[in-house]
Formats: sequence, C-alpha cells, structure tokens
Amino acid sequence: MLSSKLTTKCQATIPLKVREALGLKAGDVVGFEIEAGKVFIRAVRPLDVEYAHATAGTLGEWATQEDEESYRGL
Repeated sequence: MLSSKLTTKCQATIPLKVREALGLKAGDVVGFEIEAGKVFIRAVRPLDVEYAHATAGTLGEWATQEDEESYRGL
C-alpha cells in the first residue's frame, strides 16, 4: 500500500506511482469519489468543448418525445 502524510493544512502529496498510473503532472486536477467507506481518486480531464459542439448535431436521432418517455426512469 502506498501512503502519504498530511501536512498541517491537511494537504498530501500524491505518491509517484499513483501519479504515473493516472498520468498526472503539476497543475492537473484530481477528483475523489466516496463509495461504501472507500475513497477513489481519478484524474479529471478538461472537457474538449470544440469536440462536444462538433458531435452535438449527430445525437439528434435520440431526441424524440418517445425516447424521452422510454428512458425517463433510468
């Protein structure tokens, strides 16, 4: 198990092996998820806004009222 000690400001250094596994570098953002008493850390990648806009027009085939009703309970 890897470990890191908290500073007086409750900050911790992410161990090198974890940074390498997640491809992290200085300035990157990490996210934390808590599930059933366990904490998961993951790299948070910025949204590619240009790509999202470019693909938005291709998703129209799922934008019908029937689709909305079918998938509402999911």
